[in-house]
Amino acid sequence: MVAIISTTAYLGLEARSVEVQCQIAAGVSKFTVVGLPDKAVAESRERVHSALSALGLSLPPKRITVNLSPADLPKEGSHYDLPIALALLSAMGVVDAETLSGYVVVGELGLDGRVAGTPGVLLAALHAASHEKGLICPASQGSEAAWAGEVEVIAAPDLLSLLNHLNGRGVLQPPKPGEVEEPGRGPDLKQVKGQETAKRALEIAAAGGHNLLMSGPPGSGKSLLASCLPGILPPLSPSEALEVSMVASVAGTLVEGRLSRERPFRDPHHSASMPALVGGGLKVKPGEVSLAHLGVLFLDELPEFQRAALDSLRQPLETGEVSVARANSHVTFPARVQLVAAMNPCRCGHLGDAALACSRAPRCAADYQSKISGPLLDRIDLHVEVEAVSAADLTLPPPSEGSRQVAARVATARQRQNKRLEGAKARSNAELDGDLLEAHATPDAAGRDLLAQAAEAMRLSARGYTRILRVARTIADLANGESVGRIHIAEALSYRRQPPRN
Repeated sequence: MVAIISTTAYLGLEARSVEVQCQIAAGVSKFTVVGLPDKAVAESRERVHSALSALGLSLPPKRITVNLSPADLPKEGSHYDLPIALALLSAMGVVDAETLSGYVVVGELGLDGRVAGTPGVLLAALHAASHEKGLICPASQGSEAAWAGEVEVIAAPDLLSLLNHLNGRGVLQPPKPGEVEEPGRGPDLKQVKGQETAKRALEIAAAGGHNLLMSGPPGSGKSLLASCLPGILPPLSPSEALEVSMVASVAGTLVEGRLSRERPFRDPHHSASMPALVGGGLKVKPGEVSLAHLGVLFLDELPEFQRAALDSLRQPLETGEVSVARANSHVTFPARVQLVAAMNPCRCGHLGDAALACSRAPRCAADYQSKISGPLLDRIDLHVEVEAVSAADLTLPPPSEGSRQVAARVATARQRQNKRLEGAKARSNAELDGDLLEAHATPDAAGRDLLAQAAEAMRLSARGYTRILRVARTIADLANGESVGRIHIAEALSYRRQPPRN
């Protein structure tokens, strides 16, 4: 007899069905796990053995073979412990195999029989619901699994209580979905003295989901401005919150099943490697660009990042997803992010100030800025110079308008976009392309003439031309304009990076 338990393997945000098949046959006493297991799966033999011993059960002195099918699919992670243990107990006749046939099982076992949490439980629950099955998972992640909707969830704190529940000697209460956290309050724009141009660019970026690069001397407020962005962005919709939570579930960062409506804000250090930014590694995990999905990826000191790591962001910024290729599989993660970057104009940071600039100016500025490739800069919609803040500026009273007022205008502009793009694949103006761009962002005659002249003078690429139209559409939305006019094109052009002079 072969006992079969259903579980999952994770490839990006895709959960694939895996059968855990267990056979106990006559022969030399041996416990073998086959089916391309990684080190963590192979070590499950010891954890399962100890967990059963903690219950007072011993393995039969026979040949035990556990096969993870399909055998050509790599199996990674410790969530195979519990399905292997249940398959073995089913083969031993301790638990009814028919009862377990309607469940997908995930969970790591402790040596004392406790069931510990593992990444990806939300994906496993959604997978179980799509196959009209229930889910058996750790008690600590029951509230996470409950977000999958109409799916029976058995959340077990330990192996003994799970067996008692399955055999009718005890009842585990079904878990409730975790709490939904409302967006928190970060720094307020009232803290920013002056910098009206930069604040206007930040508002446009928030309203249309555009990428933004701020350049200025140290201490001019670039990082403060970036940290104010989450406070003016609209909260995640319920479907978007579930999307973001799926990425967090795979990464193992979803705490107690709590979903948040606040858009992610990730700010990795400039020493981050390429796998840390875009995902990958020995065991493929989502990188910062995926953890910031539907939110903000803030890169401070942009030229200090490794050039190869920065260039690896070019494809995600264009397509909204990351594909990590391996010899035996391809893993895809979502990466629809809003890139916000900050940089000094040169290494010393004081280009243009004769009293503070280094002796290599302006040559040092060209060398410093050349660390960022042209194609990456071309993908940034808004380029703004952030001027140094004087002592006189700091003595001024706080501005009358803060994040609350700006957020209201941003929300109104986003509502116009949502209504316009209802039923379309794009979610914001930053994603307009093809027919959508032509239908909603084509300027009037005066705007077309200005854009044509600017395209020749500024040597705009096709991508740059498209991004100016997207920004102009957002500016028109903030002004409650139905169409894109010359004034909107003019302001969008003012935020475009000027070509280098010969």
